[in-house]
Amino acid sequence: MMDMPLETVESALLGKAHRVDDAAGRYIEFCKSTVASKIDFSNLKIVVDCANGATYHIAPNVFKEIGAEVVVMGAQPDGLNINQNCGSTEPRLVQAAVLEQQADLGIALDGDGDRLIMVDHQGELVDGDELLFIIARAQQRAGIGQTAIVGTLMSNLGMEHALNKYDMDLHRANVGDRYVMEMLKKTGGVVGGESSGHIICLDKTTTGDGIVAALQVLAEMQETNSQLHELRSVVNKYPQRLINVRIAEMVDLDNNDAIQAAVADIEAKLGDEGRVLLRASGTEPVIRVMVEGRDATLINQLASDLASVIESVL
Repeated sequence: MMDMPLETVESALLGKAHRVDDAAGRYIEFCKSTVASKIDFSNLKIVVDCANGATYHIAPNVFKEIGAEVVVMGAQPDGLNINQNCGSTEPRLVQAAVLEQQADLGIALDGDGDRLIMVDHQGELVDGDELLFIIARAQQRAGIGQTAIVGTLMSNLGMEHALNKYDMDLHRANVGDRYVMEMLKKTGGVVGGESSGHIICLDKTTTGDGIVAALQVLAEMQETNSQLHELRSVVNKYPQRLINVRIAEMVDLDNNDAIQAAVADIEAKLGDEGRVLLRASGTEPVIRVMVEGRDATLINQLASDLASVIESVL
């Protein structure tokens, strides 16, 4: 560029500046393109919480431009308030706003826009497991989905059973969107996600995107003439009990006979109606005990029993 005439350099720089300035508009158009233009969203009133983060000047415009009435929250970033008492990590305010505004639903994004939690018209949270099911079912209904759906080790068993009813199989990856992506590639799946709300729709984009995921849910609502509450009610989430057991030092859980015997005993009691998960923390000497099943009282007791075994052994 040093050998170019000054006018050429200025033109090149102005061109680059123009492309950067138009990035938001291009991204908004991309998001809108992931749902059919024929769908009418004009009857929806939506509360959108941008978590004072990256989507504050994007998400409200996307949902307004598809025709919805939008109530905006968390769109005043000051460099310090990102995710502060707002967004998908603190959805209480958007829950209250949905009820106060008598909105059809709420959309809560996180600071960098790749995580999504929704709120139905009753103010109830709709988490990543339920959103994953809704999107997977929408794709199946449209004839473009796959039978392989990817979740994580923490995905609720109730969601897995709901998928099974529609002849879809849940493949569990390690926790983390990179592992979800790896499993999608391995299984040939199109949709995957985490309970926390990281949803990947590979037929729409190549990474997790909260706005794109939300649009797929809105489209399914309109296509089936259903409220979000109706769509999520198909998933009967099972109670989970999580206990952190602090130990002196990390051990190989798989080769500890006493612990494995305790796990096998609980699995036998639960049968197909529950599951057990032991995870060693990667940052501290803690074993995370999770027991899940239909009966909350039984689950609490079994989780406590297993935690006690681990404490006594280690």
